[in-house]
Amino acid sequence: MDNLDYGIIGNCRSAALISKNGSIDWCCLPEFDSSSVFAKLLDDEIGGSFGFIVDDSYTIEQEYDNDTAILITKFTSGEDCFEVHDFMPRYYKKEEHTYYTPPEIIRYIRYVSGEPKFKINYDPKLEFAQGKTESFIKKDFIASLTHEVKFDTVFLYSSFAKESIVNGDEITLLEDGFFLLGYNEKILIPTVEKALLNLERTKIYWLNWSQKTPTYRKFDTQIKRSVLTLKLLSYDKTGAVLAAATTSLPETIGEVRNWDYRFCWIRDASMVIKVVSELGHKNVAKRYLQFIIDLIPDKDEKLQIMYGINKEKKLTEETLEHLSGYKGSKPVRVGNAAYEQVQNDIYGILMDVIYELIAKFSIDMENGEELWGITKGIVWIVEKHWKEADKGIWEFRSEDKHFTFSKVLCWTAIDRAIKVAEMLNKQHKIDLWKPLEEEIRKDIMDNAWNEDKQAFTQSYGSPHMDASVLLMESYGFIDAKDPKFVSTVLAVERDLCNDGLMYRYKNVDDFGEPSSSFTICTFWFINSLFKIGEEEKALKQFEQLLSYSNHLGLFSEDIDFKTKRLLGNFPQAYSHLALIECAINFSKKDADEDVLTSMRA
Repeated sequence: MDNLDYGIIGNCRSAALISKNGSIDWCCLPEFDSSSVFAKLLDDEIGGSFGFIVDDSYTIEQEYDNDTAILITKFTSGEDCFEVHDFMPRYYKKEEHTYYTPPEIIRYIRYVSGEPKFKINYDPKLEFAQGKTESFIKKDFIASLTHEVKFDTVFLYSSFAKESIVNGDEITLLEDGFFLLGYNEKILIPTVEKALLNLERTKIYWLNWSQKTPTYRKFDTQIKRSVLTLKLLSYDKTGAVLAAATTSLPETIGEVRNWDYRFCWIRDASMVIKVVSELGHKNVAKRYLQFIIDLIPDKDEKLQIMYGINKEKKLTEETLEHLSGYKGSKPVRVGNAAYEQVQNDIYGILMDVIYELIAKFSIDMENGEELWGITKGIVWIVEKHWKEADKGIWEFRSEDKHFTFSKVLCWTAIDRAIKVAEMLNKQHKIDLWKPLEEEIRKDIMDNAWNEDKQAFTQSYGSPHMDASVLLMESYGFIDAKDPKFVSTVLAVERDLCNDGLMYRYKNVDDFGEPSSSFTICTFWFINSLFKIGEEEKALKQFEQLLSYSNHLGLFSEDIDFKTKRLLGNFPQAYSHLALIECAINFSKKDADEDVLTSMRA
């Protein structure tokens, strides 16, 4: 499999990736950031997987069940046909006022016709395949366990003969069946009927959730799938939002740019929440705000750029030498050393989302006073630190610089704080903060503009272009029709565009020159083209970019310039939030034109 041809299933507690031929090649239990049960994605030989073996006469098709997170893989050979409905249970339990989200995967096998035959390849490798995992047939289940690194177990329940599963014997399907892989032993023994009930309840949950997303005239399917994907990357328990569901999928095959993305970056998560809340999903936003409030116990505490999904502050990075890596790309890492970096843009991004949510949901929110406290704390931190250099949005691991994007977001922090103060009638704060906002703005205009390039560049005094400067308009720092912004967009295109795809930047970083396209940057560029009036060109590039998604409409972090294959961690929250922003712009434009036409008529 050359592309990341995977679907994601999940229940906002954990997730699994299933290949287009129905093999679970990545899953961590009981939670997103736990050790893996299946990691074939990171090592073909020893990683472990759970799939179906059919003969060559079968064709295999895969799609999501409408607007849900239920993945259907259909196996057909002439008259013989069956479907695998994969999902992780998630539904509301009225009597307990909670969501049921057990750490388990159910594979409901739907008999369609004929006498389909398959073998099961059930090969769990617990604890990232460190040490040996052994499976034992018990009365009610197959138990798989390891105890070399640390003790861990999973339990497989099924309507099929346990011996046939373990031995890989051929199974002839004549009626519906199921597999339930759970992290915990079940108290009530699962049955086909219970598995079907779980499937129906989960389906209703997702359909109801998707119903809240508005319908758009253009790209509605892509918007809905992207919003569902962002929801699947949210962690109910604390409100954290993950950057992606995987670790160590490389930005370029064979290179060492491999990171663990199963954490909550304040920047990525805040951007996700802003988009998801604009689409009406209030609960995800409220949970995330609580996550932020819980992280900031002291008013003067500097935020880390990222945290563990359970609010961990220390994310020590380790290397798993025994795994060969995706397509041989080592190292495989767990943990992420970037948590120690200073990136001054996060305050502006967080302040922007706080302002948006207060404006949208009103200050009557139960945590309104705490948010005002955080607002004042953010201003205090920005005032003290905005003149300092930092690592920037792209997390350069070498020297600190005065990155234009970081400075713009420091301005954004103060601008949004003033807007919040206006909503609360805090005039004395407005008077106090206005001069600071103006000082930062002047500093950026004086130092970030490069006369030779006729553009705002990556950092003060730098000749290098950087896709992040395109966001100056999105955050309201500069108007889309301002000649300096138009000129910057054209300079970014000139320097960073390659066959319709964008580099983040082209200057050498800690690992050499980047050699793949960062997907979100292409969406940013398309958005900027649209804003400066190049709408037809933008639409053409957007449709081209959508064609590079996988068979289910999912995107990873990066795209290879030449082959257009997906690279980097997957599915990537960043990519999908930017897709939504672009798609909504095109859709609104379409609707506005219709209104104008009808008015003229």
